[in-house]
Amino acid sequence: MLELLLVIPAALFMLALFLREVQPLAQTGRVVDWFSHHLVLGLYVFLVAMPLTALFAGSAILLRTWHGEPEFRNATVQMLATIRAHIAPIVIAGTTLMAGSILVIVAMHMIAE
Repeated sequence: MLELLLVIPAALFMLALFLREVQPLAQTGRVVDWFSHHLVLGLYVFLVAMPLTALFAGSAILLRTWHGEPEFRNATVQMLATIRAHIAPIVIAGTTLMAGSILVIVAMHMIAE
């Protein structure tokens, strides 16, 4: 839960950047402006330090779990084997989601203009 809290401000900023380009009337530029006007807090703390802390903490927890729990290792190996066995439908599902996302972005852009 702590890692999620560490990443939420950066995710909010990235979402605001995306929405500012796709739907400029949504007032998301205010979030982007706030981050740019508060350089130390906005950039260094929310966009660098907090996600970096989440990355290091998550990596340490995963490494400790990997070494301490054989069930986790077995589940990971089984998951990778399943993915390898069904790679074609997984790639198709991923590209289908990507195509749908692109169509939504294009439609929102067309509506905004």
